[in-house]
Amino acid sequence: MSDKADIAKDFTRYSRQMVFEPIGLDSQRALASARVLIIGVGGLGSWTAELLARAGIGSLRLVDDDKVELTNIHRQAFYDETDAKAATAKVDAAARHIGQINSSVAVEPIAARLDVGNIESLADGVDVILDGTDNFATRYLINDFCVKHGMSWVFAGVIAAEAQTMTIVPGKTPCLRCVLETPPPPCSDPNCRTNGVLGPAVTAISSFQACEAIKIVTGKLDCISPYLLKLDLWSNTQQRIDVCASGPDPDCICCSHKSFEFLEP
Repeated sequence: MSDKADIAKDFTRYSRQMVFEPIGLDSQRALASARVLIIGVGGLGSWTAELLARAGIGSLRLVDDDKVELTNIHRQAFYDETDAKAATAKVDAAARHIGQINSSVAVEPIAARLDVGNIESLADGVDVILDGTDNFATRYLINDFCVKHGMSWVFAGVIAAEAQTMTIVPGKTPCLRCVLETPPPPCSDPNCRTNGVLGPAVTAISSFQACEAIKIVTGKLDCISPYLLKLDLWSNTQQRIDVCASGPDPDCICCSHKSFEFLEP
């Protein structure tokens, strides 16, 4: 099949995206064959899943053990009042809506909570992991797994109007523990129930996260963000910490000393 026929048959819907020079036909094909694991399909994970589905990602594996509630809807993509009334599993509701957005995306909904016992199987065969979780213990587990296996992942978090994200490519960038050596003590993480969360902060940082995933799966590693990016949409402030300026921390317990205490307790 010629390139023109290829575009006409499969990629017409992405024509405006492919006009963007860094994407083009080759990167669109790379997107179509890419496999992404999203851990948590609440605020962050639902929006990154939607953006990637619309961009033409090939496969999304969605992992979450939660059900849709009415209090989710103000900040989470896909879900509506019908889903909340039926207490539909988020992964099932997300898969259904993705199918309506882009039927060419293969969606694997898995109603489970990521832990030490299942991370190997859940991450099997994927190209990148996206963090849609709500706690640091799980993020440090993801970090251990990705550093050990040389897999890229994108950290993100939102609380109130504040959002942050950082891209981790083992061997190229610092890992999460290079920047945040230890997680907060158990039960001390700020959370949406006690601190609130604004939908625009969620969607803003999800856009950064999805774009970083697109860069990774299309092989544009020279374009990934070198920053720990922090935004506060209410106070209109932005902070960019160049975590890559000096490379991975030579004393990092995880990526330098290869101690994976969250993965191998």
